[in-house]
Amino acid sequence: MMLRTFNLLLGCIWLSLGVASMAVEPQPELWIESNHPHAPWSNITLLCRSPSRVSSKFLLMKDNTQMTWIRSSYKTFQVSFFIGALSVSTTGVYRCCYWKEKGWSKPSKVLELQSPGQLPKPIFWIQAKTPPLPGCNVNILCNGWIQDLVFVLLKEGNTEPVDYQVPTGTMAIFSIDNLAPENEGVYLCRTHFQMLPTLWSEPSNPLKLVVAGLYPKPTLTAHPGPILAPGESLSFRCQGPIYGMTFVLMRLEGLKKSSYYKKAVKNEAYFYFKSLKTQDTGHYLCLYYDASYRGSLLSDILKVWVTETFPKTWLLVQPSPVIQMGQNVSLRCQGLMDGVGLALYKKGEEGPLQILDGTSNDGNKSFLLTNVTHKDAGIYRCLYFLNWKTSIKMETYNTVELMVVDKPPKPSLSAWPSSVFNIGKTITFQCRVSHPVLEFSLEWEEKATFQKFSVDGDFIITNIEGEGTGTYSCIFRIEAHTDICSDHSKPLKLAGPRVTGFLTWNSFMNEVFRMSLFVQLISLLLLVLWIRWRCRRLRFSNSSHLISGLVREAWLLGTAQGVAMLFILMALLCCGLCTGALAEEIEVIMPTPKPELWAETNFPLAPWTNLTLWCRSPSGSTKEFVLLKDGTGWIATRPASEQVRAAFPLGALTHSHTGSYHCHSWEEMAVSEPSEALELVGTDILPKPVISASLPVRGQELQIRCKGWLEGLGFALFKKGEQEPVQRLGAIGREAFFTIQRMEDKDQGNYSCRTHTQMQPFKWSEPSEPLELVIKETYPKPFFKTWASPVVAPGARVTFNCSTSHEHMSFILYKDDTEIASSDPAWGKPGSSAAHFLIISVGIGDGGNYSCRYYDFSIWSEPSDPVELIVTEFYPKPTLLAQPGPVVLPGKNVTLRCQGIFQAMRFALLQEGTHAPIQFQSASGTSVDFLLHTVGAEDSGNYSCIYYETTMSNRGSYASTPLMIWVTDTFPRPWLSAEPSSVVTMGQNVTLWCQGPVRGVGYILHKEGKATSIQLWGSTSNEGAFPITNISGASIGRYSCCYHPDWISSIKIQPSNTLELMVTGLLPKPSLLVQPGPMVAPGENVTLQCQGELPDSTFVLLKEGNQQPLQQQRPSGYRADFWMPVVRDQDSGVYSCVYYLDSAPLAASNHSNSLEIWVTDKPPKPSLSAWPSTVFKLGKDITLQCRGPLPGVEFVLEHDGEEAPQQFSEDGDFVINNLEGKGIGNYSCSYRLQDYPNIWSEASDAVELVGAAGPVAQECTVGNIVRSTLIVVVVVALGIVLAVEWKKWPRLRTRGSETDGRDQTVVLEECNQEGEAGTTTNSPSSASQGISVEVTVPI
Repeated sequence: MMLRTFNLLLGCIWLSLGVASMAVEPQPELWIESNHPHAPWSNITLLCRSPSRVSSKFLLMKDNTQMTWIRSSYKTFQVSFFIGALSVSTTGVYRCCYWKEKGWSKPSKVLELQSPGQLPKPIFWIQAKTPPLPGCNVNILCNGWIQDLVFVLLKEGNTEPVDYQVPTGTMAIFSIDNLAPENEGVYLCRTHFQMLPTLWSEPSNPLKLVVAGLYPKPTLTAHPGPILAPGESLSFRCQGPIYGMTFVLMRLEGLKKSSYYKKAVKNEAYFYFKSLKTQDTGHYLCLYYDASYRGSLLSDILKVWVTETFPKTWLLVQPSPVIQMGQNVSLRCQGLMDGVGLALYKKGEEGPLQILDGTSNDGNKSFLLTNVTHKDAGIYRCLYFLNWKTSIKMETYNTVELMVVDKPPKPSLSAWPSSVFNIGKTITFQCRVSHPVLEFSLEWEEKATFQKFSVDGDFIITNIEGEGTGTYSCIFRIEAHTDICSDHSKPLKLAGPRVTGFLTWNSFMNEVFRMSLFVQLISLLLLVLWIRWRCRRLRFSNSSHLISGLVREAWLLGTAQGVAMLFILMALLCCGLCTGALAEEIEVIMPTPKPELWAETNFPLAPWTNLTLWCRSPSGSTKEFVLLKDGTGWIATRPASEQVRAAFPLGALTHSHTGSYHCHSWEEMAVSEPSEALELVGTDILPKPVISASLPVRGQELQIRCKGWLEGLGFALFKKGEQEPVQRLGAIGREAFFTIQRMEDKDQGNYSCRTHTQMQPFKWSEPSEPLELVIKETYPKPFFKTWASPVVAPGARVTFNCSTSHEHMSFILYKDDTEIASSDPAWGKPGSSAAHFLIISVGIGDGGNYSCRYYDFSIWSEPSDPVELIVTEFYPKPTLLAQPGPVVLPGKNVTLRCQGIFQAMRFALLQEGTHAPIQFQSASGTSVDFLLHTVGAEDSGNYSCIYYETTMSNRGSYASTPLMIWVTDTFPRPWLSAEPSSVVTMGQNVTLWCQGPVRGVGYILHKEGKATSIQLWGSTSNEGAFPITNISGASIGRYSCCYHPDWISSIKIQPSNTLELMVTGLLPKPSLLVQPGPMVAPGENVTLQCQGELPDSTFVLLKEGNQQPLQQQRPSGYRADFWMPVVRDQDSGVYSCVYYLDSAPLAASNHSNSLEIWVTDKPPKPSLSAWPSTVFKLGKDITLQCRGPLPGVEFVLEHDGEEAPQQFSEDGDFVINNLEGKGIGNYSCSYRLQDYPNIWSEASDAVELVGAAGPVAQECTVGNIVRSTLIVVVVVALGIVLAVEWKKWPRLRTRGSETDGRDQTVVLEECNQEGEAGTTTNSPSSASQGISVEVTVPI
């Protein structure tokens, strides 16, 4: 019989060593109720109680084989299992468990029912609240399973009981206070009835009680070593000073299960583990005790690692990886495992160059290379070094390339955003090198005296008065040798300027049309003034010799007015050309996102003994991180982990560590802005926090952010001039937000914040830098939104629209309160102002809180309402559940629980058809509850949820599986189907699917004529599967199903359709024929003849792919004719038939031979598409994809202009190139049946492939084409008018010469409009001759 030994000892060890307790799952409680003591075994009931929650299902197990489960109609915490009279068949070992959300609970303690006339054997265990030393208090618990028993505590060697109790329940607690050596020994527990003192239970299992600390402690060692791989063997040796003792080995992570006993060989014992597992990792110790159970002190704890891979090491180099020949360099190797040796390796060398043993490795030792030469140059790494053989993999975070030079290598120089100036914009030079430097210098070749210095390699160049262009290069000096400069970088030339902003087709057309409109209007004004002047002159010119010239002048003036009108029409058309040119889209070039820097330590116990700085980037393309101190000191470089972060361990904080730290993240072609600066002040002062706030607006709420760098700190906000804090907040993370509910003049002033420890006496940080809050005159906030949903996937196109009713405003776009884009005022467009900021392809790091503002010369607007842009598909998707269920009555409330994976996330609830999330919530745990109040019909629909982190660019999860919410008083009717078919061969398997739109409910399957039903509880999909294996005659029948919600509801439930499950293979197979043939034209009639062998049969027609029979017939003879009138294309397929006797319904025959029918006169035409587009790009091919509805075909591609088909393909894919322009043109495709090669399908719709299209072809729309056509028509009309008028001019001239010498009258209608109505101008001779000639000039 197994001894339950050392429970007291181990429990006390657990508490005394301070090991974190593991969450122990609560067990249910099992006990007996009977009509004792009169007839205790005639009527037995076992009761099972859930300790901490209610449940709807309980399970009783007997001898680990027989099971009985109860499902209550309502949730409860206790159920009863009726056993009845105790007999031989009911004796045995019992346990019970209850149903939790995701499975069964841990079983209860074992209850053993023995033969009648004997009480159940009690169980016995120990609880300890203090270490196992003299003076410790001990509780010994005895469970007797039945209430109102007498419990007796016995000790071996004592004739009298140690103690006895009569508790009201089923358990007694025996207390031993002030533990002493005489309390050691073996204890037992027994029970008996009060009224029947002769009826005793069997003794419980014996329990050893050992008091430690009476002998010296032993030593514990591991062979071959304490760090091994899974599957390897390990031997523990526990050695003490006294012979003949019993030794115990214990693992602290599993005290009750991980105790091993050995008799000593002399004064030591060996514990052998043949094949280690990863769960054997832990803290081990041992002790020994004598025959009187007096124990020794505990040995020192031995940490054992069982792992496949060591924690990664990282290598630091001082003073620099670029070292001058003859100098010394220190390589410091750091890792997470103390007391393990380290070895330094060099690429190309077989063995380690240097070794640090585990005893000397305290984290501060370094490998020293003295008097380095070119031979020492190379790539170094460090790994753990063990004195024993093991298969553990060893990896390192980084390698260090040591360069031994006489002069440092040249850096690289790049320009951002480009090397071409924009008007009013600046260019940033980025001088980069792969190792730490002291200082960068920028030189300008055109100016010998020009020189700029920078510690981070960034130089900002302006182009005031065109003086920024030219050729630049950069150099650097390393920290170890300040007098040595590198070679110059490759020269980089700056050109410019160009059009303001981004030179897009829209912006170019905008400027061109503005200038065109301005020029045309000026020209029109001058032309009108000239026409008026000439008309006035002609009015007063009446000499005869000027008549011919006047006629010509009149014609020219009329034509000029026509041209002016055409100019107006063309100007208006040009203003409308390329719609949107005046509402320019500004492409947002997202900067490399700023990383986040924070500190982690074992705060608050010893906050400065082991400090690690962490740097994390929101961009998924980050390659590595760099930590800098005081802006110049290069601490280290780390590669990015899978979580896009890196750790920089500083170890114990000393005065040498004080300073300002920030980090950068590096991507392929760019480096990020520096993180916020973390300032370490000293070993007794917390880091200085950082304070920030948005623009204060009168009468509105303002949040002040205080970032404190460490977890578990308290925050305090101070205002200048006041002694006490304005606001205080407890430990809520690494940052806190102080809220001013309504900003007024009294709230203006200088603010600062401080952090402090939670435990008194407080340790305070230094105050942050002051933040001045001033309320200024502002415009109203703009209207800000996204054109599509703000919840997007990576690669999506996002456009932000910022607008205001004020005219001629400039706009600024902000991300997380940082300016990222701007727009200039639209002077050519009257009315309201607007700007569209475009992100062409959203990246993981582009999420965040966006806002905008507008301004004119000196006045700014209030910030707009923020828009949270959430970039999904970074974290795993959450789950969304409805409580009480997804079907709810109108007017009720429903709670949607979104369960994520990570803590401290922000959640968003989405509804299909809405533009933006309908609810937001932040959570401290892993889930939130969204409440829908008083739902109505409009709340029905599909819901989903996501979660995202707000500190790192709103990186979000995949959307949860959509959950349909039904607001109705009746459940929708489900549909019952069979897979693969409702007609199944004998012996096969079939699954009956109860499908419906409601998720998260159970299903019930009914069979006609059967009283019981099959149930599925809490289905998480939208369909319930009822598998039926090894189909037999008993499975034949008619089935239906319905929903069975797992919550109490008055919603009506409807049954599904009736499904007939038919089993084949029980009768001879029939034959199947088709008339007139297997291939018919659409619209014809088809008859399928199924011939059986037995009379009085029902025939069933089946079609491959259909789960249900097509037709059934009960003919009078042996044959059934299935008539299919006016067949269509969808009637094509493979048919078969079966039959069954009327005396045995649904017990059918074997299937007939399959018969394939084609309904076609010409197969339907395929579809043809081009991928990736129909426009050729330089050097790229286009794939034409021809797809048809029929299998077993061959495709052919035809190109207009070619007599023979161009290509054949079985899969329908054709690759087209555009060599020498031969790929351009119209394409179509068709196919033919492989079984009927003479039948060809119709040709597909044509697809036109065109050449590479420039910006004009991509920008202009149908409206542009219409406007351009009108311009051409106007120009042509102008030419026709000029030609007609030019032809008229010679006739006018001739008529003037023929009337020479006679009186002539020229009536200028246009000019005379300025004179009196009806007045004409005549020559002097007209009066004497009496002849009047009137010439009408067309206008």
